[in-house]
Amino acid sequence: MQIYEEEGKLVIQPTGSIRSDNATELDTEIRKAAAEHPRLPLVIDARGITYISSSGLRVLLALQKELPKAPVIRNVTPEVYDIFEVTGFNTLMDIRKKMREISVDNCREIGRGAIGTVYRYDGDTIVKVYKGGEEMIPVIRAERERARKAFLLGIPTAIPFDTVKAGECYGAMFEMVNAENLNKQVIRDPESLPEVIHRYVELLKSIHTLEAAPGELPDARRVFVTIAERMAGDIGKRNAGRVIKLLEAMPENRHILHGDAHLMNVMDSNGTLMMIDMDTLCTGDPAFEFGALYTSYIAFSEDDPENTMKFHGLSRGNCSRIFRDALREYLGNPDEETIRKAEQKIALLGCLRFIDVLDKEFPEDALRKLRYRHTAEHIAELLPQIDSLVL
Repeated sequence: MQIYEEEGKLVIQPTGSIRSDNATELDTEIRKAAAEHPRLPLVIDARGITYISSSGLRVLLALQKELPKAPVIRNVTPEVYDIFEVTGFNTLMDIRKKMREISVDNCREIGRGAIGTVYRYDGDTIVKVYKGGEEMIPVIRAERERARKAFLLGIPTAIPFDTVKAGECYGAMFEMVNAENLNKQVIRDPESLPEVIHRYVELLKSIHTLEAAPGELPDARRVFVTIAERMAGDIGKRNAGRVIKLLEAMPENRHILHGDAHLMNVMDSNGTLMMIDMDTLCTGDPAFEFGALYTSYIAFSEDDPENTMKFHGLSRGNCSRIFRDALREYLGNPDEETIRKAEQKIALLGCLRFIDVLDKEFPEDALRKLRYRHTAEHIAELLPQIDSLVL
């Protein structure tokens, strides 16, 4: 059995079969090592374990209950993981199956987002590789569960079927035959934009007709109230209070929203449109959906005009056109005054979301400070013109 430190963790790596005749010895050695390193989280690396009996399971369960912090059990082989699954231990402990290792060095990139990049792995599958290391595994698991839930709710999406390791990062594999995101279609054929927008809006409308049960998905109103409360120092307490009042006045709406539905998150698979990146799935008024699109297509380019080209591969003008043409068609091509009022509501939510994204994902620098200031100014300008956030 190997015992070593790794990135601030105590790793114990047993080998062979864990049975009744050696389980007690294993328990003693693990506890001794944990006592000698009381401040280090315990990780049991199970790559060398070929079998575990009920005696071994009882050792792990006791450690789970008695140690200050429950151990993580990683690199479990499929055969041993089956034992954990059959006995239900995988629901009681943090047990991580040994992941297949892949390389994306020669894979074509088909999409990029804030937390990961999507590659075409082979003719049948794509892989989303997340930024970061092991800390992203819970994020991947949560997104897999959200994708499964979305599929059951009737949203056209691909369910990830495997979690893999790609270099020092981790990813999720999806089955998606001959898929290409709509953003790539627009880049390849700019003249197709009107047809792309039409198909895209029809997809959004179909998703927005679906309803979730109470508490099944996050409520966008509550999410944004939390953002406004946290950002009161940036946008001003008075303005934060006014935003919160508008949010709390919105009626309950359990219709489903994707939450980050820019064109790179819409895949065309043999003529069928499917959504990916389901971690932002929520419920609420469509204004929240378009607020996210405002952030992606409008807000990011205000103080960095090249941002849309860097992120979407599209000019600032084309991104603005995607946002406004999609909104206009979604609303049924109304008059300009109706569009103007809708854009004000959406811009307010988009600005709030933008500050939240900046706070969570971008380093402190001069550009971020400028973006904070301008966004806070926009919120102050918009608030007197808005009496409801319902689209």
